[in-house]
Amino acid sequence: MRKFLSVFLLLGIMAMPMHVRANDLATDTSDPLFLQGIEEVLSTSSISYWDHIAGVGQSLSYGMNNRLAIGANVRYQHDFNGPEDGFAAIDLGGVYRMGNADDNDSHIISDVLFGFKFGGSHRVRTPDYADSTYYVGLRMGRQWAGVTLAATVKSTWVFDDERGVAFLDFTPEAYFRTAPDWRVGLGLTVRKATHNDLKYGIDYDQEWLHLKLVRQYGRTQYVGHVDYEFESDDAQVGARVNILF
Repeated sequence: MRKFLSVFLLLGIMAMPMHVRANDLATDTSDPLFLQGIEEVLSTSSISYWDHIAGVGQSLSYGMNNRLAIGANVRYQHDFNGPEDGFAAIDLGGVYRMGNADDNDSHIISDVLFGFKFGGSHRVRTPDYADSTYYVGLRMGRQWAGVTLAATVKSTWVFDDERGVAFLDFTPEAYFRTAPDWRVGLGLTVRKATHNDLKYGIDYDQEWLHLKLVRQYGRTQYVGHVDYEFESDDAQVGARVNILF
């Protein structure tokens, strides 16, 4: 854990923000506190590779008003070293903005996250035995012209008669607008589970380090990311394209 935090701190010091236009926040779709405006649609196409598995995904979210956005996500994966091919569960969820920066003297933004996953191929469910999972979370932070600092606490419940489990994820993030069209995101996720599955040899406790590099062109962003899990020494690489309509 100490090594985990040291790497995050070092990367944060290296990514010193420069001055950018404050109105860029309205189209900075990779910002951890981003929420699209009324009737805006955010499309995110993604590709990733992790542990011999390549995945592609597509999500769409819609701004109902200046407080609520709802969306859906679907993912397909191909396993180069096993049978885990197919569509993963469909993810339906939303974000509700409880507090805007202008609502308080400290300019803190606060959001409630909620959603659930259901269906999909039994070979690629997350966890692989779950027909459905449910989650709710709280995200808080503050935006400046050059940097956004945020933290999320999210609880996930997996209902199963024999292997039910709950996760608690804590994710602090630092997001730097290092130049008018470039951004760097740093974050970590510490996951604690109610128990580990000794029968099947599954350890649900995890510690992830996240690093992303973002290039913005108008209302489109191209994102490359690397994610590293310290307990298992696993790494994931991927890319996303965000388009705001």
